[in-house]
Amino acid sequence: MAEPLGGPETAKRLDLRLVPVVMVTWSAALVGGFIDAVWSALLAGALGLMGTAFLVVGRRRRPSGVRARTLFATLALACVLGAAVAVHCAVTAGNRENGPLSQALAADEGVVIHILVTGSPTPAPAPGHSSDERWIVTASLIDLTSKGSEVRGRADIVVTGGAGWQKVRAGQSVRTTGMLNQVRDGQSESALLSASSDPIVTGTGFDVRQTAADIRKRFVSAAEWLPPDAAGLLPGMVTGDTSALPESLETAMKTTGMTHLTAVSGANCSLILGGFIVMARYFRWARPAAGAFAACGLVSFVIMVGPDPSVLRAAVMGTVGLVALTGGLRGRSLTFLCLATTVLLLLDPAMAANVGFLLSVLATLGIVLLATRMASWIPAWVPRWLAAGVAVPLSAQLLCGPVIVALQPQFTSFALIANVVAGPLVAPITVFGTIAVPLATLLPWLAVVPVAVAGTCAGLVAAVAQLFAGLPGAALPWAEGPVGIVAMVLSSLVTLLAVWMALHPAHVMRHVMRLHGAVMVLLERCVSRRHGRLESCKETSGRNHLWLLPITPGPRASRRTPSVGGMPHRPPSS
Repeated sequence: MAEPLGGPETAKRLDLRLVPVVMVTWSAALVGGFIDAVWSALLAGALGLMGTAFLVVGRRRRPSGVRARTLFATLALACVLGAAVAVHCAVTAGNRENGPLSQALAADEGVVIHILVTGSPTPAPAPGHSSDERWIVTASLIDLTSKGSEVRGRADIVVTGGAGWQKVRAGQSVRTTGMLNQVRDGQSESALLSASSDPIVTGTGFDVRQTAADIRKRFVSAAEWLPPDAAGLLPGMVTGDTSALPESLETAMKTTGMTHLTAVSGANCSLILGGFIVMARYFRWARPAAGAFAACGLVSFVIMVGPDPSVLRAAVMGTVGLVALTGGLRGRSLTFLCLATTVLLLLDPAMAANVGFLLSVLATLGIVLLATRMASWIPAWVPRWLAAGVAVPLSAQLLCGPVIVALQPQFTSFALIANVVAGPLVAPITVFGTIAVPLATLLPWLAVVPVAVAGTCAGLVAAVAQLFAGLPGAALPWAEGPVGIVAMVLSSLVTLLAVWMALHPAHVMRHVMRLHGAVMVLLERCVSRRHGRLESCKETSGRNHLWLLPITPGPRASRRTPSVGGMPHRPPSS
């Protein structure tokens, strides 16, 4: 009897009950980000009515069986949560349409604005071919003066400005002038401020995000003595700070499909969470205490790195998995992913239109659905760590490929092998780099050792990226638009089938022989129904085979027919 594809652990049926919940909430968040407040409210009401209808139908019909009973409850839950997301979208859209910035947006004139900085400045591409530096920072409105009238209220805005905005810090209150513009559809902010003057600081308050930004800067400074590639890549892989990343290395990482290593993702959070759990269990703490300690460590790591969509997704996923672990639930990775995605969409529906969030969810989904199965296909004599090291990046790449080619229409030929080679180096970089981050602030001289270890591994990752990026055919052109997306989907399916066929030659041969037999039976039936059965025969028909030859002119030979007695019969002469 053949072993199940996924082995004993993956042979269990996937729990798909929360899949409709994710689909409905994601659809509601995506639609709600591109429609007005009134339509979002109508969408919320429609979903609420549908949820009520499912509950009523489920109670009246009283279907038999666990699956039938939970179907209506699952659909009702999906509609209710979708309605909650739509309400959130309606409130956001209403604040944008009728909030404190609505009149200033409609006037299309310059404003004097007082804001509270809530994020760290990030570089932005300058418009056109200008060489001037542009910086982006998030802020919250304090008050605004437009046409001689002052407006106060609560609204989130995005500020773009010149080089003077590079030095602002989270927690500072600044005053500036500029023009308010509409944000793109799907964004949660109320307006975009194009600052026409440098910020004037009017006050400074404590903000934990600024403290985290200072810690990241000190870590960048602590790694400056490393070679340029290692010094730029190490802060990106540990804290997500790519300010010191060389442009050549950034291009090589894109060419080899390794850009996900320069941003903190689920792998980093999983390693941090696992490290704290192992540390707590080493001191023989009880499971709830170990869980609380690990959760606090994960929250501290997220605050230090910054609440990006991928980091938030990984943090929520780790928290849900931690709760399940302390409660005794195991083997429900898809349920954890669905729950984490739903919670994040409830907190911030704008994530539905975020490509980074989509790629993060797809990568995790590929690992949940395919990684364990693909690792079980690999022969037993291959070490399990090597099998997992190949299966994890391949499964993530298969699901993320269609989205990646939609953003950048090219095929990275060596992405899989480059990620497999660099995979074992990620863990020591994350562990030793995370240890070095607080030491770089408190005891800089003690941070030299972990920085050296993590920097050496980061240098090797950079060397891998540079090596494969320099090979011929590292980045091949790909079709753009829907054609390219469909082609990549088909390519992923063919790749998955080819991997299974290469690792299961006996099964492939058995299926080929079965298919051959089925085709032969089908052909025999078709031939017998239309033209009868064709068989070989040794007896001759007695016909003259020369009757088709042309008749030659000349005397005609007499025709003799054998007589009854066996003697030739001559025709009578006239």
